[in-house]
Amino acid sequence: MSVREVPPSALIKRLSEELRKLEELRPPEWSRYAKTGAHKERLPEQPDWWYMRAASLLRRIYLNGPVGISRLRTYYGGGKNRGVAPDRFRKSGGKVLRVILQQLEQTELVAKTEHGGRKVTSKGAKMLTNLADRMKTELPKAPEVA
Repeated sequence: MSVREVPPSALIKRLSEELRKLEELRPPEWSRYAKTGAHKERLPEQPDWWYMRAASLLRRIYLNGPVGISRLRTYYGGGKNRGVAPDRFRKSGGKVLRVILQQLEQTELVAKTEHGGRKVTSKGAKMLTNLADRMKTELPKAPEVA
């Protein structure tokens, strides 16, 4: 079963619940006051946004890895509201991504590559594929067209 065959939002939600159980993956104290980038006006509203971002990062690295901080900053970036002027793209902040990736390295779900960037380890890939398998069996099957 592939991670691509499961709806991303459902997979990220279930994966964040799994990551919450890991002791090494905890939001730092400053994360309650930090925006996720220059393009954002407010702090994240979800109380468990740290785990959701970690799950999203793990999935993103699984699909596109090995990947570095710069490419991840571009992926999580967005348009900055400049008033009456047109929006301009701004990259996401790098601190949140770096700290989450360091925590994922401590849990041995992600590892650094020798050429830079990070890739999912066999433990991380197994976690994702097992979760995708469980979700695929739980999803309702689409009716067959005759």
